[in-house]
Amino acid sequence: MRWQGQQTGAVDPHALPGLETLGGLVRQVRTPEFAGMTFYEVHAKTALNHVPGASAMPFAWTVNPYRGCSHACVYCFARRTHEYLDFDSGRDFDSQIVVKTNVAEVLRRELARSTWEREHVALGTNTDPYQRAEGRYRLMPGIIDALATSGTPFSVLTKGTLIRRDLPLLAAAAEEVSVELSMSIAIGDESLRSALEPGAPSWRARLETVRAAREAGFRPTVFLMPILPHLTDDPAILDASVAELSAAGVTRVVFGALHLRPGAREWFWRWLESERPDLLPVYRGLYPGVAVNAPQGYRRMLAGRVRPLLHRYGLSGGLEEDVESRESRPSRFRRTGTPSRSSIPEPATLF
Repeated sequence: MRWQGQQTGAVDPHALPGLETLGGLVRQVRTPEFAGMTFYEVHAKTALNHVPGASAMPFAWTVNPYRGCSHACVYCFARRTHEYLDFDSGRDFDSQIVVKTNVAEVLRRELARSTWEREHVALGTNTDPYQRAEGRYRLMPGIIDALATSGTPFSVLTKGTLIRRDLPLLAAAAEEVSVELSMSIAIGDESLRSALEPGAPSWRARLETVRAAREAGFRPTVFLMPILPHLTDDPAILDASVAELSAAGVTRVVFGALHLRPGAREWFWRWLESERPDLLPVYRGLYPGVAVNAPQGYRRMLAGRVRPLLHRYGLSGGLEEDVESRESRPSRFRRTGTPSRSSIPEPATLF
């Protein structure tokens, strides 16, 4: 890998933040309870990642305690980030997990700087902070405490039911700062979900997690994303999905069609070839060449199906591009005395 076989202290300008030197790699771990997985424990140099000012994302800062994700979602946009580490964006992304073991300590130092303006910080926008590895490493309690004690508002987006462990901590943090919770729940059919998200909790388990979050005093948003053309976009399927979300006490739903970014595109294409070859021509028409988004006409059609359902069931929210955006603006925060960042940024997007 790019961060192995180097001299101690040598700097790789193309490495990801926290992995620029061999000295950042502490050890590799394999353990029976995580069969087939390897954890790469590293000492990160930075914790806060700045979202480029031109981005339309509704947040300016993110924290990502892990690289790679055991949820193994076939369509995951973040797959390509593993290629920067000389892993592949397929099986390696699912099983070779980079763990920033000191992320809470580094974050605490960064939040204590006089230049930090306590802007909103988003967690879960790249890889899931409550994936299975969190059960072993317990990085999130320290991150939550660092943000809350510094007066920094934050949000968590996850598919992981492990967030239930930290609901008391999150509720306590919400007494000090604004805390927003969101759950990604996209595929109601369990056989299809297990094929496309083999390492993620079931639809039912995630609904129960939403209920638990409501009981803890939160009003979590549900991201009904990605909606997959000709797989989960049938009007009857969408109606049943929104009805179940409403019955679970959800009050806000954000929806959107599948994005196919490089890395995810190739892996998703392989899945289609194996499992649904009949849909290959359809998807090649919807996502021609290097197209990332479904065509505008399809997105309008999708909005025409889902918006009336939100109205029928009394839910707020809407199409992702309409409700999840922010005005472009530069950052005024500076990491004085911190080594320069990698030229390869951490992606910041919802899916």
